[in-house]
Amino acid sequence: MRTATLAALSALVTVLALAVGLPQAQAASSLPCDIYAAAGTPCVAAHSLVRALYSSYNGSLYQVQRASDSATANIGLLAAGGYANAAAQDSFCSGTTCIITQIYDQSSRHNDLTVEGAGGAGAADVGAPADALPVTVGGHQVYGLEISAGMGYRDNSTSGVAVNGQAEGMYMVTSGTHVNGSCCFDYGNAETNNKDTGNGHMDAINFGTECWFSPCYGQGPWVQADLENGLFQSDSGYSKNTSNTGTGPLPFVTALLKNNGQNHFALKYGNAQSGGLTTTYSGAEPTTSGYSPMHQEGAIVLGTGGDNSNGSIGSFFEGVMTSGIPTDAADDSVQANIVSVGYGGATGSTGSLTAGSEISLRATTSCCTTDYIRHQNNSAVVSSITSSSSALDKSDSTWIVRRGLASSSCVSFESRNYPGDFLRHSNFRLYRQPMDGTAQFRADATFCPTTGKSGTGSSLASYNYPTRFIRHYNLNVYIASNGGSNAWDSATSWTDDVSWAVSQPWAP
Repeated sequence: MRTATLAALSALVTVLALAVGLPQAQAASSLPCDIYAAAGTPCVAAHSLVRALYSSYNGSLYQVQRASDSATANIGLLAAGGYANAAAQDSFCSGTTCIITQIYDQSSRHNDLTVEGAGGAGAADVGAPADALPVTVGGHQVYGLEISAGMGYRDNSTSGVAVNGQAEGMYMVTSGTHVNGSCCFDYGNAETNNKDTGNGHMDAINFGTECWFSPCYGQGPWVQADLENGLFQSDSGYSKNTSNTGTGPLPFVTALLKNNGQNHFALKYGNAQSGGLTTTYSGAEPTTSGYSPMHQEGAIVLGTGGDNSNGSIGSFFEGVMTSGIPTDAADDSVQANIVSVGYGGATGSTGSLTAGSEISLRATTSCCTTDYIRHQNNSAVVSSITSSSSALDKSDSTWIVRRGLASSSCVSFESRNYPGDFLRHSNFRLYRQPMDGTAQFRADATFCPTTGKSGTGSSLASYNYPTRFIRHYNLNVYIASNGGSNAWDSATSWTDDVSWAVSQPWAP
């Protein structure tokens, strides 16, 4: 009777709210740490630069420091349980550059990550550039964390993180397009003294192309367990799963590890844009002494190995660590939530040279009016793209216009399918490369639009070589002057070759 009465009252309130135009309260959707808490394995660490990981969270996500005066600012959310306020970062860092100095833990444990100090295998790290990894998430333009060699974050004094064989789970959203085979792009449990203290003293997700124990199948990158002194794909170290050839260059990857600390660990991965999780290993701990039971120390590391081995590169968008092993059902629900936010979705703007617009750049020279600038094997080339072209070719020829990395009055071009990679010139030729935060990269990846030299379209002058413009020549792409000693500086058809039609993007 009481339930029926409450239901009737609730319906009456809804009718009255509609009648007078009042906003209706809506239940917040469950986010990853809500899901894990409901399953009995609460988050003890929750780090993200892009969004809240609890539906009730309304604090800061990360801190940036600007180069001009060393001032710092905390970057928060647009709304509780929502997405990062990237505009606040853009405003604070306008006219200068910023690095990320702290990544806040959204859990009540306050396990915040700061720039990592020196360790047994690496000198003190530096902060990652704050604007290196622009990305659309949940329909909002936000920033991820782009790690280059020599960058990393850590907390050696934590609360609630598993130690001495306790059970835990963890995941991170990363990218298969920004990886290498150096040690070690990790997120998870590490030593508290930045040194290698022996087998089983780490329990962290590793993502990269380093094959520690042969054989590994395919080219990677693989989701592996860094349990110290080895990147493990099974209890024997090497892969026992011939179908685990790695994720390939997926722009967004969910990487997951769980470990009961005694006799069992499991590895999973998924496409963070669609679908579910795939288990690549679920079985015993490594057979070598020291891993069963584990000896975790409870520090948290991001971007390096436990001893600050810091030669790796990688991307990080969000990640959590739990107390206890999450159920497979909880993992599946978290993956579904990650997919639902739309990592790498459309920016909502197309066909112009304004920041945030997705475009393709078409040649206007009479010979080549179906040719577009695309990346291929890291180089910029031109090739014919039509409606019948493959999805890969269409993605490779789609670019996102960003505010110029060296000047906000100019533009930079981020790859649509390689987040954080930009068109930049080196020895006058153009390449697709990951943004490393250096002044040289910023200048090389910045271009200033002008009216097309042929009188049509747009021409794009190099920021640091202003008499040179983006030009196609013999199917490659250069910055070229009108006449000069290099073949690509030929005056023949120069005005046509440096004039580009800013077109609708080929990728959806």
